Amino acid sequence: MRLMKSRLSAVIGAIIAVVALIAAGGGSAVAAPQTGEMFLTFVRHAESAGNASGLIDTSVPGPDLTAKGEQQAAAVAEFFADCKFDGVYASTMVRTQQTAAPTSQRCGLPTIVEEGFHEIEAGIYEGTPEADAREGYLAAPIQWLQGNLDARIPGSLNGHEFKKRMDDSIQDVKDRGDKRAVIFSHGGAIMIWALMSVGNPDMSKIQNDPLHNTGRVVVKGSPAKGWKLVSWDGHAVA
Repeated sequence: MRLMKSRLSAVIGAIIAVVALIAAGGGSAVAAPQTGEMFLTFVRHAESAGNASGLIDTSVPGPDLTAKGEQQAAAVAEFFADCKFDGVYASTMVRTQQTAAPTSQRCGLPTIVEEGFHEIEAGIYEGTPEADAREGYLAAPIQWLQGNLDARIPGSLNGHEFKKRMDDSIQDVKDRGDKRAVIFSHGGAIMIWALMSVGNPDMSKIQNDPLHNTGRVVVKGSPAKGWKLVSWDGHAVA
């Protein structure tokens, strides 16, 4: 009888310890790595001189941030002050790296530059007004969203090539072991990749709710199992 009571007490003690661990947040910290699920937060860069000019500029390294953009980048770091990321990434373009810098400093993480996260190359539309983008620069990417990945931006790439380079860089993030990465990229690249890739896309976003400077898109999932849209510019997706 004493042996049975001793064993029962040990079991109860173990259960209490597990419950206490979960209540303290330890349960989620242990469970997250086991699922293999990633949470990626994409951030459009702050205002650049290219934005201020009103002209499309997808060249590398591209223009610097404006003074307003530097303030926006600092505000992003304040927004991410809890530093719930395990990796900070940026494209090969200066404006994303400058936007990422305050967050990297605040969180004590280096900015890793990934080639695949740069803006969709504009081809013959380089230097044309942003106001005309839908009829020119974005005409082929809009076809990608409709399933025609063979459509090519004249002088640039098609949908297969764009998605592959983004996917390859996301795979690099996974291979580094980062499961909650923040990725500083570009409006077109973020919006088009997300709507091409998630299982719950809202195609109206590209026209009715385009990402402004420092706008955010959050997805969860994995390269192998696919992605789900979690939020768009701070608004949760049902």
